[in-house]
Amino acid sequence: MKNFLRIMSFGRPYARYAVMNGVFNLLATIFHLASMLLFIPFLRLLLGQVQAQHVRPELEWNKETLEQTFNWSLTRLIELHGQLGALAIICVLVVTLFLLKNLFRYLAVRAISAFRHRIVRDVRARIYSKMLDLPLRYHSDERKGNLLSLMTNDMQVLEFSVMLSIEMVFREPIAVILFLGTMVTLSPELTLYSLLLLPISGLLIARISKSLKRRSTRVQEKSADLLSRVEETLTGMRVIKAFNGEEAMQRRFQRENELLMRAGISMMNRQDIASPLSETMGTAVMAAIAFLGGTLVLGPDASLSGDSFLGFIIIFSQLLTPIKGFSQGYSAIVRGSSSAKRVFDLLAVPNTVMEKSNAQPIAEFKQQVEFKDVAFAYDEKPVLQNINLTVPKGKSVALVGTSGGGKTTLAGLLPRFFDVTAGAVSIDGTDIRELKIKDLRALMGIVTQDSLLFNDTVAANIAFGRSGINEADIQRAAEIANAHEFIVRMPNQYHTTIGDAGNRLSGGQKQRIAIARAVLGDPAILILDEATSALDTESERLVQDALFKLMKDRTSLVIAHRLSTIQHCDEIIVLDRGAIIERGTHAQLFAANGQYRKLCDLQAFA
Repeated sequence: MKNFLRIMSFGRPYARYAVMNGVFNLLATIFHLASMLLFIPFLRLLLGQVQAQHVRPELEWNKETLEQTFNWSLTRLIELHGQLGALAIICVLVVTLFLLKNLFRYLAVRAISAFRHRIVRDVRARIYSKMLDLPLRYHSDERKGNLLSLMTNDMQVLEFSVMLSIEMVFREPIAVILFLGTMVTLSPELTLYSLLLLPISGLLIARISKSLKRRSTRVQEKSADLLSRVEETLTGMRVIKAFNGEEAMQRRFQRENELLMRAGISMMNRQDIASPLSETMGTAVMAAIAFLGGTLVLGPDASLSGDSFLGFIIIFSQLLTPIKGFSQGYSAIVRGSSSAKRVFDLLAVPNTVMEKSNAQPIAEFKQQVEFKDVAFAYDEKPVLQNINLTVPKGKSVALVGTSGGGKTTLAGLLPRFFDVTAGAVSIDGTDIRELKIKDLRALMGIVTQDSLLFNDTVAANIAFGRSGINEADIQRAAEIANAHEFIVRMPNQYHTTIGDAGNRLSGGQKQRIAIARAVLGDPAILILDEATSALDTESERLVQDALFKLMKDRTSLVIAHRLSTIQHCDEIIVLDRGAIIERGTHAQLFAANGQYRKLCDLQAFA
């Protein structure tokens, strides 16, 4: 419940909609109650029990005065229109009151719809903002399906819960209070019996709701597992088909689907039993009230008239509806609380790459990049250790070594994708943790091994993250990356949409657009992580030539497995198990006959 109340705090800016919902529900309940009370004179007319009342009584809030007022009104109607005319007028009034009741009910529903959708929109925006804010280290460990489930399934649960909770808070108590007040007016004794009997059903429903939260949490977890499996399938469809893995993936999906089904059935069985149970208990209570009321009508004292008793039963039957709604709302809130907990668990994840409040701006790179005594670990598992490296402005440094040696991690420390666990990375003598992250990354152009593009136009992908870029600059960047030629052959040239993750392009085309994106802003520092890995031989040669020109007099950090592409670098760093084991130029390292020479010989042999 605590987490659900925290979700409701998102509704403070939209409190007016909640107030409107409460006011409209109050009016709807008043008109509903008035339409029910009209059945008493309606029954008196039909039963011929109207007592003439020719003097209008003074209005007081008690049973006798209300009965006299009803009788006076009926007497006037009958005198003016006759009994059938009076009956027709009462029928029209009942229809009118129901019309007004439903009009205000509709307005209340509109108000609560605006309220809950705004809350869910803001929660969803906070989750998305948090996802963008969290460092790459978190996204490397977290399942995508869990985050997708938060944005879809959990948001639906919360939206449903918000709707029912507001209805429960504003409409149901109002209805219960008004109905109970009217029942007390009609028969205080019978009302007391009702209040003694109703809590029995409430206790049973409360016991059922206790287990609902656990089952709801399990459903959300299994839904996240299923979404992870679907996301994994869509991402790896080419591999699945290439290795005839359809049946294996189908079995995995069926297992996850079966577990989700069972968890969903278990939760819905608990949730759905509350409504029929409350209805059954309500019917039992009504039968008991009918028996007790019958004794008051038929007993020797006859303290209750027959028409008042029937009116009491009608109003009591309407009292069961808000009580039933209250039980459903409570069940929904219990279920929503588990989703709310998952939301706040994500929002509470600490960001390990934080910008200081007094971070310094940086507009240009002047001297050098330095890694001093740098160490880095994933969950206390060392990845880099004792790294000392200086990259002067205008120089290029290559990082080579076997897979898993820490090359990509080392390069990722410079734009603060991760923060060092020991030592420091500095630019022009200033620790990068003292700089504004946005300014820091604006100095860099980055091309990763996996060229990730977005479902947008070619121009939008090249200009991604930058504003005020004209088409001439975009075209110039594409020409440098050897991408202009194939772009102009596309249906809408630079305005062609390239599909989800750029799936309408070949691997080489995607990589060249990614390179164009990196060089567009004329970055001071280049980070190339296997930038030419996805290119065919011809494209690789052309792009490599362009990169050589681009890297001239520019600070570059180049990661490459293909050693022929980095022989021109000013310094080559050989990493093994997170440590620098060799460094020097290509000629120096080749002559040293060490690990670098072995890597060169292996590639030459291959």
